[in-house]
Amino acid sequence: MSSFQHFSVNQLIQLSQSDSEIQIVDIRDAASFETSHIENSINLNNENLAQFIGQADMDLPLIVVCYHGISSQSAAQYLVEQGFDDVYSLDGGFQAWREAHA
Repeated sequence: MSSFQHFSVNQLIQLSQSDSEIQIVDIRDAASFETSHIENSINLNNENLAQFIGQADMDLPLIVVCYHGISSQSAAQYLVEQGFDDVYSLDGGFQAWREAHA
């Protein structure tokens, strides 16, 4: 059985700057997402999860973001189990990404 991989903020920055197509899902609460989020990310929650799985490209890299990189690990594993091929949990979460952009 496959598993998700860890992804650093630097790897995300480099991948975002290349022409690579990636999907970023942010599992933080809606208010936190509205306040600030990674460009082109989608706020993924229980209400839109099934729709996202149905419409997403299962072959593109998928990066899962939470607050500090803990909750995203179980969410990333769940998405692997749903059929996504290339799933990553962002180490340090949104907090690390924000600090890198301060």
